[in-house]
Amino acid sequence: MVAQLLLAASLAGGVVASLYGESNLNHTCVLSQPLLSCSPPTLVANVSKSIDTCCVETFGGLFLSTQFWDTYTGLESQGQKLPADSWTLHGLWPDFCNGSYTQYCDLNRQYDPTPSPNTTNGLPNGTAVPAYKGAPVSTFLTALGKLDLLAFMNKFWINQGAPNTDFWGHEFSKHATCFSTFDVPCYGPLYVQHQEVAEFYETAIKYYQRLPTWGWLTQAGIRPSNTTSYSLSDIQTALTKGYGKLPYIACSGPAYNTTAAGKGSTDAGKIYLSETWYYFYAYGRPQDGQWAPQNASVSNSPVTNCATSKGAVQYLERTASSLQ
Repeated sequence: MVAQLLLAASLAGGVVASLYGESNLNHTCVLSQPLLSCSPPTLVANVSKSIDTCCVETFGGLFLSTQFWDTYTGLESQGQKLPADSWTLHGLWPDFCNGSYTQYCDLNRQYDPTPSPNTTNGLPNGTAVPAYKGAPVSTFLTALGKLDLLAFMNKFWINQGAPNTDFWGHEFSKHATCFSTFDVPCYGPLYVQHQEVAEFYETAIKYYQRLPTWGWLTQAGIRPSNTTSYSLSDIQTALTKGYGKLPYIACSGPAYNTTAAGKGSTDAGKIYLSETWYYFYAYGRPQDGQWAPQNASVSNSPVTNCATSKGAVQYLERTASSLQ
C-alpha cells in the first residue's frame, strides 16, 4: 500500500513532493486501524508497508495547536482587525515525537511570500526556500468555493504587520507540508488542486475551536488589563483546568528583572502574555479530530518562557481601534 520510505531525502533537503512515496490510488482510511501517533507502530523506525501513512501520522506525530494574543495588527486602516473576546489562531504544527521538528518539507507547495526561516533547516547550509510570488492562498479557497471558511479565517486567523493571507501561506508551507496525512497522493486519483490546503486550514480550525483560551482565563478571573498583573501559576492553573493538561505558555516583551517591578530579581522571564501551545497526539489522521491531549513537558523542553515571580505577567488589553 505504501512504497518505500523517502525519509532520508525529505530530511536532507525538504524538497521531495511525496514524503513517503505513497501511491495516488484510493486511501480509504476507515479501513485502517486508527493508531495513536507516536505509539511504537507509527514511529519512523517501525513503519512498514502494512501501515498507510495517509491514514495515520508517521512523519511528525506530536501536534501543537497554537494561539496568539496580540493587541494590534498594524493593518487596521485596511480593515484587518482582531476579534473581541477571543485569542486568535496561530497554527497546527507536527513536531517529531521527541519535540524536535522540520519545516518546508515540500518546496513544490511553497506558498509563503516571506519564508521564515529562509532555508529548510534554518541554517546557512540548508536548502533555500524561495519566496512565493504567485496568487495568495485565499484565491485557492475561493476557487474551491470555501467562502465561509475564508470568512472565518479573516475573523480569527489574523496576521500582524502583513496581510492575513501571507500568514496562512506561511503556516501551510512551513508546517502542513511536513504532515504525512496532508501529502498530495493521499487524496487519490480524484484529487482537486489545493484540496489539501483547504483541509489543513479546516483541521487547524477544528482544534482551535476546542480550545477557548479566552473563556478559560476569564472563568478564573484573568482578563486583559493594562493595570492589573497576574501570576504565571494562576494562568497555568486556569488553562490546565480547561484543557486537562498543561499547555506551553509564551510571553514577549522585556525580561522581568529589567523592569522597575523586577529590579533586583533574578527572574529573566518575559512579562507580556502572548501565546499558548496545546500539545496532543492523534488517533489515525489528525483531520478526523480524535486526540489525546498531553502536557507541554512531552516536548522535552521548558513549559514556559514567562516570568515566574508573583504578579509578574501582564495580559494587556487590545487597542480599541484594533477590534472588529
